[in-house]
Amino acid sequence: MNTKAIIMDENTINRATTRIAHEILEKNKGVDDLILVGIKTRGVPFARNIAERIKQIENKDVPIQVLDITLYRDDLTEVNHIPIVKEEEFIYDIANKIVVLVDDVLFTGRTVRAALDALIDKGRPQKIQLAVLIDRGHRELPIRADFVGKNVPTSKDEVISVHFLDTDGVNQVLINTL
Repeated sequence: MNTKAIIMDENTINRATTRIAHEILEKNKGVDDLILVGIKTRGVPFARNIAERIKQIENKDVPIQVLDITLYRDDLTEVNHIPIVKEEEFIYDIANKIVVLVDDVLFTGRTVRAALDALIDKGRPQKIQLAVLIDRGHRELPIRADFVGKNVPTSKDEVISVHFLDTDGVNQVLINTL
């Protein structure tokens, strides 16, 4: 893969994260009954970053839950013939809570669909909202994010790579060509 461009650097990601945190607070009138659920893998550090910003703004902690959607994917055989699933404890009760599902990139919508199935198996939230750092279009399902860091029109031959300090040692978003 070849890097075509850096579309977000650390400062741009920080500004987008701060804006999304403010939008979440405004839309939900604070943090009462709010839970952030990061879709494994890159949705988790993004959820942590949003929670950190909310704490800076409101001086209140927001629970973060990790969601592994491996078994809920409709392309499971394409991902891995024999998937390895680690059972993770879903420690927060999401019944009647406002769940903000967090992921790094929204593309076809299939990951979000799988995450919605997984969430509903965990409980019945009051509502589910979606926050993504990048919306690159090309939806195959009728899914739209409530909170978007940046809309990036792409071709299907391009790949968006999100890197977070926690997982990759740097905060940046790249657009790559195959």
